[in-house]
Amino acid sequence: MKVWNLNFRTRRRTMPTALEASPGERLRTLRDLLGLTGADLHRLTKISQSWISQVETGAREPSEDRLRVIAEATDTPMSFFYARPSSVPLDSLRFRKMATASRTVTRRISAFYGEGFRVTEEITSRAHYPAPPLPFASEAELADDDIEELAAQSRVALRLAPDKPIPHLTRALERAGIAVAPIVLPDPTGDSVSPTNKHFGVSYWAGIGETALIAYFPGPQGDRDRFTLAHELGHLVLHTFRPHAADPEGEANRFAGAFLVPYERAREEMTDRLTLEGFARRKQAWGVSIQALILRGAAVGNIGESRKRSLYVQLTQRGWRKEEPVSVGQEDPLLLWSLLQRQYGNRPYLPASDELAIQPTVLRSIAPQPVTKRPAAEASTPRPSGKVLSFGHRSTQPTADLRSGAQ
Repeated sequence: MKVWNLNFRTRRRTMPTALEASPGERLRTLRDLLGLTGADLHRLTKISQSWISQVETGAREPSEDRLRVIAEATDTPMSFFYARPSSVPLDSLRFRKMATASRTVTRRISAFYGEGFRVTEEITSRAHYPAPPLPFASEAELADDDIEELAAQSRVALRLAPDKPIPHLTRALERAGIAVAPIVLPDPTGDSVSPTNKHFGVSYWAGIGETALIAYFPGPQGDRDRFTLAHELGHLVLHTFRPHAADPEGEANRFAGAFLVPYERAREEMTDRLTLEGFARRKQAWGVSIQALILRGAAVGNIGESRKRSLYVQLTQRGWRKEEPVSVGQEDPLLLWSLLQRQYGNRPYLPASDELAIQPTVLRSIAPQPVTKRPAAEASTPRPSGKVLSFGHRSTQPTADLRSGAQ
């Protein structure tokens, strides 16, 4: 196996050559972003569905007057219809999702991600933010040992201790130049948000010196979100230069386990002698779900198939398959908000949405304003009860701090 671990800390100073924008394609993207059917848009604007369809397929040229009506009805800047498309090839996106996930929702998420990536490219380039120095694999076949080694190299690249829990995975990714964005899909029928419908995360990295963005769909538990981020990091490392791997999801899961709980520590701690209560204590220490820790013990050869089945039966009997004990605190992204604030002021959404040609709801989703900072002692110290563990904390530290210091 050939692996490169490059300390590549610079970014190309020029953006990709702008592609000619098609207002019709951008109109379809807008409908995907907002979850609007042609009939929905007709009800909002009184513009006929046939006109909308013909413009989207390129059968007719749109008039600026009607685009302006649509822009005002959907709170979208006119610049959106003339913005260059995202540089992300949508067939290269890596999704963490269930096999039964809705194709309609997947299409919406692809549109959301494409807009988020376009904006991330723009604002990180303006700030000369460093590109991620990730290792990557290029050989067609990877053994389990190769994935373990790449996970260890990724810890080095992210300036993390080789054998300790990761206290704030989101911040570690952002410091290394990997933007992290939550995605909340707006519900066109009201003020609530639509479910992600069995989707967990999506990611893309163009390669050395280029932008990387991991998007995820915030869930009720921080351990799930942390595993999703590690899984998507695995896609960046394992599949950027191996797009046709035979089992990309299985490889990314193996990487996530190895990255979150390094091999030697897993061999020491995830043994077949552990009870479920013992795994719950390990969850408190590592910020990884009990179910994932059981699989990690099996992956390193400590837990046989019969013992794994027994543990999962016990999980089911206790109702822990759906709701585990020991809550892990959720981590809030900071990088994209900080860059927006630096470039557009303390209330960046309206000026940024027009200049960046993005619908404000989308911008607020991918770059949410952080909540009030917790006291330092509470933010950095696990709660002693063993019931709620906050690995990450909601922070408002300046962007400069993101780029200095190891985890």
